[in-house]
Amino acid sequence: MEVILKEKDAADWVYRGEGAANLVLAYVGSSPAFIGKVMRVHKSPRNGSEGIKSPSSLTAHERLLWKDVDELISSSNNEIAGQHFVQHVMKPLLGSKYVDAGMRVLVSREFLESIGKNVICQRPTWRVDTAQVDAHCDSVLLLSDHSIFPHGSPQANVCISVEIKPKCGFLPLSRFISERTAVKRRITRVQMHQALKLHQGEISELSEYNPLDLFSGSKERLHKAIKDLFTSPQNNFRVFLNGSLIFGALGGGATNTNFLIAQAFEDALKPVIQAGDGLRTENLLNLVATGLHKSGVLDRLLEVQKLDNDDIEGAIHAYYDITSQKCMVCTELSEEQAKRHASIHSASLDDSLKMVRDYLIAATAKDCSLMICFRPRDQGDSGSVNNNVHLESTRQTFDFKVYFIDLDLKRLNKMEEYYELDKKIITLLSLCSLKTVLSVELLCSRCSQKVMKLIATIEGITSIVLDQAKNTVTVIGEADPVRIINRVRKFRKSAKIVSIGPPKEEKKDAIPIPQTLRLCQRCDVWYVIAEDGYNYCSIL
Repeated sequence: MEVILKEKDAADWVYRGEGAANLVLAYVGSSPAFIGKVMRVHKSPRNGSEGIKSPSSLTAHERLLWKDVDELISSSNNEIAGQHFVQHVMKPLLGSKYVDAGMRVLVSREFLESIGKNVICQRPTWRVDTAQVDAHCDSVLLLSDHSIFPHGSPQANVCISVEIKPKCGFLPLSRFISERTAVKRRITRVQMHQALKLHQGEISELSEYNPLDLFSGSKERLHKAIKDLFTSPQNNFRVFLNGSLIFGALGGGATNTNFLIAQAFEDALKPVIQAGDGLRTENLLNLVATGLHKSGVLDRLLEVQKLDNDDIEGAIHAYYDITSQKCMVCTELSEEQAKRHASIHSASLDDSLKMVRDYLIAATAKDCSLMICFRPRDQGDSGSVNNNVHLESTRQTFDFKVYFIDLDLKRLNKMEEYYELDKKIITLLSLCSLKTVLSVELLCSRCSQKVMKLIATIEGITSIVLDQAKNTVTVIGEADPVRIINRVRKFRKSAKIVSIGPPKEEKKDAIPIPQTLRLCQRCDVWYVIAEDGYNYCSIL
């Protein structure tokens, strides 16, 4: 860490994006030491405690948890601990070929303060209100920019990269999941969390993305997952051309892809995808699916995610044992329910440590991102040190590389947060029936009948009310809202989910479906017989 970045150097770093804990900045200067690099800058809460630094090292319980990783437990601060976690825990699990632990670089306080001022206008407002650059840090993490290929400047070669947040790729089978929370065995965590976000107003529409498709091992389902991410990117899908963002949002959730966004993206792909108008986006999505399938990185990631054998419903009990606290979860359970977790509380300390350690490693794997970067190979180039994939439809061959990023160390005190979030999601989806309100164009009686038939076949529905005057459908039951909207869109592609939440007492005088058959033009089918096909008899 001999290099020290000072205030004058801040102008060479531009905003690339951010997560909950860090800002990411890309280098645009001319120094060979930093070309092709990005920087992660730690953030601190904007809560009035500006001068208070976070703990300088791991807690005593965390040092016990990671006792087998000497470099981690001897770290002098959180940032260095995070780097050692990536280097000595995640890198061996995910493969050294796909993980970059980076290096620490010394910075001055003036450099960090200047960075904070320079990027504030580019950051999402809600991010600015929540956190600021932590000017008390004395170093930042320097990493390779995995949105471009190494060697030389970003402009040396045309390249396109896609950043994906895969999320949890399996349905849990833990024996500690109770009957009350069994919905977790049927609906993916992403889909459940989407319902909560929609209910809380954090998103306006549900994403159709299903991680089970991405991790299925089937190239067709993988391709479907990529298309769904493109349609509803939120904060899970971004695309960069030569290191510059051309699709998705910096630091926040992107809106669903409409015609204008899709057209602008199609035009932006001209330098890299050699296809006609209207075909470039589909070819890129196919390229991403093919590259991910060939790389095998999703299998590696899924294996690490599955270290979570016990779900938070089991791991939280081990957490209280490690911290020598009274188990607050058991105090909420009946005596019969508490017996289910007796085996955890009677386990050895080493077994409890392993359970929590595996859960936290899996949490990192469920929350990380992967970056897949493509560079068209020049004609006549016969070899490359990188993997390559051939796009038959455009007759192009691409070198590609894949890296995992955002492999953050999950702190021990987050266990209670994970449990509370799990409870909140389950409360919405399982403890009561769910009320899903759809906006559907209901132009006539037959429209209503078709929508009713499509929804009625879904298991777990107790009530369907159609309001033709308002073009709404209200569904009550335990059925997955994503499944409901997907079924309705077979008839009306424009259908949208308006709200999801616990049902209130419904009025008994709900408007019934009209019985008089009045047909709209879409449903009213006319049969026309061509004039030359009409045979008639004549006596003349």
